[in-house]
Amino acid sequence: MLSFKLIKAIFLVILILFMFVAGINHFFNPQFYFPLIPDYLPYPKTINLVSGILEVVFALLLISRNTRKFAGYGIIVLLILFIPSHVYFIKIGACVPGGLCTPLWVAWLRLLIIHPLLLLWTWSISD
Repeated sequence: MLSFKLIKAIFLVILILFMFVAGINHFFNPQFYFPLIPDYLPYPKTINLVSGILEVVFALLLISRNTRKFAGYGIIVLLILFIPSHVYFIKIGACVPGGLCTPLWVAWLRLLIIHPLLLLWTWSISD
């Protein structure tokens, strides 16, 4: 049987990998993110670049116990800042022409269930 400590360590590694890969993807596939940035926000290229940098930096800072709390709180702030993007995606019908298209219920599920679970997950390993 897996201990709680081991399960928490596994979830930490998964979060590190998830954030790192998501951050790197901002540089290799920026066209995926540009249409997801609400049109009322200026400088979408800068927003994409800063988001990617912060995701990578926070992922790396999660590795050390000394910086884990700071990184966790940083990821939480970042996730909160991403909420307008999720709302915008729903507002445009959960479909970007030539890009990401999902059923509307998936976009709602992502906003109302998955995003809060990601926030909780990050908070739970940020000690």
